[in-house]
Amino acid sequence: MSLFDRKNRILLQELVKTDFKLRYQGSVIGHLWSILKPIMLFSVMYMVFIHFLRFGSDVPHFAVALLLGMVMWTFFQETTQMGLTSIVGRGDLLRKLSFPNEILVVSVSVNAMINFLINLIVVIAFALINGVDISKYAFLAPLLIIEMYLFSLGVAFILATFFVKFRDIAPIWEVVMQAGMYATPIIYPITMVTETNPRIAKLLMLNPLAQTIQDMRYLFISDKNMVVTQMLPLKYAFIPYVLPVVVFVLGYSIFKHNSRKFAEIL
Repeated sequence: MSLFDRKNRILLQELVKTDFKLRYQGSVIGHLWSILKPIMLFSVMYMVFIHFLRFGSDVPHFAVALLLGMVMWTFFQETTQMGLTSIVGRGDLLRKLSFPNEILVVSVSVNAMINFLINLIVVIAFALINGVDISKYAFLAPLLIIEMYLFSLGVAFILATFFVKFRDIAPIWEVVMQAGMYATPIIYPITMVTETNPRIAKLLMLNPLAQTIQDMRYLFISDKNMVVTQMLPLKYAFIPYVLPVVVFVLGYSIFKHNSRKFAEIL
């Protein structure tokens, strides 16, 4: 049964609509939280890391770069954390209907992508207000978004598979996410690491999320933002670009191999 069958496409659409409606159900301002949440978080980080600690003073428009990095990290966080519980949370649906189980993971990733695109519009508006000169190569951004999506979805497939059997994965992943945020150049510029420990900086840039964030900053904010090809030899620079595809294929394979047993376990 294909994910792209008409019946499955309709099911996917309904799941996305339902999740989007339920996201802020009962709140006073509803889906405005999709915009306000990252802005509020950005405001706190701006005061701490830029205003007080003076991070990014050598990078043009680092405040905008910080907001863009936070929005991209939030997408990865939402996709993986919601994907982790997507199968267990819909166990009743799995037992009643016959459909490709991956639809449940894909639906939460699509929801997170809708949220990301809304936030990206806010970032672009914020950039224009601050006089950012967006690169003429910004049309390449969709390729980076696809790369980020594949990597996030691949990780979500792996987490969803293991969470069916091992519920301890959830708190472990929370800790990994916390550590991962500080290991990714979001709240600090990568130049801060290159000045103190160039080897660690190169290692950090092998992370597809770090590479994607830096590339997006390069396209939308300033060419002063260092990218992988400026930091790594060409024989290593391809690694973060290839890893998302590898993780996606591996994650999907693991998920498909175990998906037939999900209904029995749940």
